[in-house]
Amino acid sequence: MAVFILPAAQDDLFSLQAYMLDKWCESDWLMAEDEIFEKLALVDTGLLTGAPVQELASVGIFEYQNVFTPHHKLVYRRINADVYVYAIAAHRQDFPTLLMKRLLKI
Repeated sequence: MAVFILPAAQDDLFSLQAYMLDKWCESDWLMAEDEIFEKLALVDTGLLTGAPVQELASVGIFEYQNVFTPHHKLVYRRINADVYVYAIAAHRQDFPTLLMKRLLKI
């Protein structure tokens, strides 16, 4: 089992890091980063399974799931035993817009 953070999700993570370091402090960023990777580790072990992404489930796509940290939404898909992370969004972020931009890139 492995977790793969796809390029778009890596960009999300770098943007989040830049924003948090600019607006808050390094310790806040490090705590958020730990929360994200701890949650992904739980997903990878199978101890945590997210709910289908509501916006996709409404059109019949159920294989993409999301889990939450206190401040972020993580969108992933399990393929065989591996976890592929597609998006990392802040709770305050306009998630439908992020999802639409991500879909239009495909």
